[in-house]
Amino acid sequence: MTGHPPYERLALAISESALAQEATGALRDSHEWVDQSEADAVVALGGDGFMLQTLHAMLDTGRILPVYGVNRGTMGFLMNKHRPKGTLIDRVNRSRPVGVSPLRMEAITQDGETRVECALNEVSLLRETRQTAKIEIMVDGKTRIEELVADGVLVATPAGSTAYNLSANGPILPLDSQLLALTPISAFRPRRWRGAILPDRAKVTFRINEPSKRPVAAVADQKEVRDVAEVHVEIARDSQLTLLFDKGHSLDDRIVAEQFVV
Repeated sequence: MTGHPPYERLALAISESALAQEATGALRDSHEWVDQSEADAVVALGGDGFMLQTLHAMLDTGRILPVYGVNRGTMGFLMNKHRPKGTLIDRVNRSRPVGVSPLRMEAITQDGETRVECALNEVSLLRETRQTAKIEIMVDGKTRIEELVADGVLVATPAGSTAYNLSANGPILPLDSQLLALTPISAFRPRRWRGAILPDRAKVTFRINEPSKRPVAAVADQKEVRDVAEVHVEIARDSQLTLLFDKGHSLDDRIVAEQFVV
């Protein structure tokens, strides 16, 4: 059983990368594609960055469809293998759906402007100058660290735990763990703090200390808000997305496999 209704009307989204463009001709001829406004699901041809771009575009328009990724990028962690032979629509309809809930970031700047953005991988706070950032960290309204002195800090979803979070020595989280990773970036003080694992119902607030002297930018995946004063992060439960994976190549399997890479 696939766990989803048949997808008969498919839309095609193609990255501008050379690798994706090379595979475009054969893929266009393999199926009668429809516009995304009429589709049951979307096939995204490219890499992880293009997958994030496709999903963010859906969040922006409010029309959210399941997405089946075909890897013509570098890592392809969120994608399925590119197989020139075989019927793509059969693969899509045999695929396994995986629900992914993005983070919602509410960033308030030093000028009082409020920006709301969503992130599928992580929300990161990063210093803007040579000086380290000083950040107060609150979880569910309670101060947990009065002042983190670091290059920054991030909150990652399970889907994003193998991205920037892993590079910052954060934990890898199973997709169904219902957890978030709170990970410092090059922490100076407290020296021994390596981060925390939080339930995904947690609401995390960051307050910037000395913001004029030590400005900080907040980044939700690729969307940046500079000179923030306060940032609130929580799961956007009303914006769940669906990724489609071939059997044996689900995001769960990849998250497990990543922990045995040496």
